[in-house]
Amino acid sequence: MRRFLSKISRKSRSVEDGTFFEKLVKILGFEPKDLKYYKKAFTHRSANKLDESGIPFNYERLEFLGDAMLGSVIAAHLYNEVPGGDEGYLTKMRSKIVSREHLNELGRDFNLVGFVESKVNSSQFGENIHGNLFEAFIGAIYLDRGYVFCEKFIRTKIIKQYVDIAQLEGKVISYKSLIIEWCQKEKLSFAFDFVEDNGNEGQKYFGVKLLIDQKVISKARATSKKKAEEKASQRAYFALQEKISKK
Repeated sequence: MRRFLSKISRKSRSVEDGTFFEKLVKILGFEPKDLKYYKKAFTHRSANKLDESGIPFNYERLEFLGDAMLGSVIAAHLYNEVPGGDEGYLTKMRSKIVSREHLNELGRDFNLVGFVESKVNSSQFGENIHGNLFEAFIGAIYLDRGYVFCEKFIRTKIIKQYVDIAQLEGKVISYKSLIIEWCQKEKLSFAFDFVEDNGNEGQKYFGVKLLIDQKVISKARATSKKKAEEKASQRAYFALQEKISKK
């Protein structure tokens, strides 16, 4: 009987791991090798977990590692992309990219809080939980797949989609304004299609599709309609940049 119950327990655990694995693949874009790093990345201090040696663990050490990885990859990107930038400029731009506000935005967009194992209600986490989890997640990627995969994830999922030097410099105030201006100039129809998204965070989000000439050009999600519109407009701008830049 005991053996039978043990088999059932292992089977249910493997199903749970399988679901976790599939969700990670969707975010990562590749298969993780060892789920233990990612489980640790989403373990809150309140869970009071111990490792095989009886040492307490949670996401905080991985948060430290992820912070260092993000900083180094972002620094290399800025160094290559802005050859005329001096040390002060590069430091300022990196600080903006890895600001707590920006990291919280990334954590929310990936909905990482939905993976958290905790003994307290999510309403007690505080706003910075999103950024903390994101950094821990980056640390887990590094330990699981090494520097190459970690750098690729940061470049494709973060830098390519979220880092805009012109906006960071203040040269672009509103991508929504740029898109509207371009559509009016080209006599193209445009519209934002909204849907409320409550997600798993207990906070209301807004999902939006930006349609140009009745075709979906970009999608975004944010805590307000204004933020969602701007984010969708930014993504549309990058997708249509060559057309928009033509004189």
